[in-house]
Amino acid sequence: MACSCGYEDRSRDVVLKEKVNVKKIEISQKKMPLPKTKAMCEKCGNKEAYYWTIQTRSSDEPETRFFECVKCGHRWRDYK
Repeated sequence: MACSCGYEDRSRDVVLKEKVNVKKIEISQKKMPLPKTKAMCEKCGNKEAYYWTIQTRSSDEPETRFFECVKCGHRWRDYK
């Protein structure tokens, strides 16, 4: 880890984790359907998924994209 003042601490490895609490979106109960995109599901290999975005980090960071497989319902996220 390094500080903007120049101090560095290399005495141990640092692992940063982020836990995001996102309420499950029931696609069948939404008034408007979610858009679909081409995205490979790691669980079943399907190539199409619903997607939505949520601002999970500070406002100067890009939004987090969430995906849900059209076929099996597996969910994952993409930070870009």
